[in-house]
Amino acid sequence: MSKNIFITGTGTDVGKTFVTGLILKKLRESGRNAAYYKAAMSGNERRTDGSLVPGDAVWVKEVSGIGQPLEEMCPYVYEHAYSPHLASRLEGNPVCMDVVKKGFQALTGKYGYVTVEGSGGILCPIRFDGKNIMLEDVVKELGLSCLLVADAGLGTINSVVLTAEYMRSKGMELKGLIFNRFHKGDVMEEDNKRMCESMTGLKVLACVEEGAARLDMDAEALAALYG
Repeated sequence: MSKNIFITGTGTDVGKTFVTGLILKKLRESGRNAAYYKAAMSGNERRTDGSLVPGDAVWVKEVSGIGQPLEEMCPYVYEHAYSPHLASRLEGNPVCMDVVKKGFQALTGKYGYVTVEGSGGILCPIRFDGKNIMLEDVVKELGLSCLLVADAGLGTINSVVLTAEYMRSKGMELKGLIFNRFHKGDVMEEDNKRMCESMTGLKVLACVEEGAARLDMDAEALAALYG
């Protein structure tokens, strides 16, 4: 059975997919058999045959160099760049937890490390039509601990602390923080790091610079976060 972790963010466009790609790359380069999974993926383009390209999965696969087939990576792919609950309302094919869980369990029997990426922030609704599924339900159903990705810039103290407190109040385990788009030596971003650590009690495990090609973190320390 694999070791697993969930990657969430303080909101949309903070760089979860970018950071997740670097995490998978670090695991692969250290010789670990790593896989990617995302329950629902919105905002995707269509191929000439009309099928949808799971864009985040393609990017992670290319950046990380993992050999995992795309069809294993995401059971629900939508065209509209909306929250999955709204995209599926417009396009059909709403998320079913049993399908998500089955896809995840197939990976845990095949790969040593499975990294599950969330959609948007932790409060993202995945389905909301009477059979409601929130992103936190996916975390709990799959039994995952979490890493929180945040943009290093202005406003991150508020978003990090609120997200961390919400997750803890809902019984989700946070292993640490990763700052994205970090500018070393920037007085505000260095202070954001210090303040977020102080106010949450969580360690900033890595600071990822804009356009970084790799995660500046020891591979053994990264692997130890998976449970």
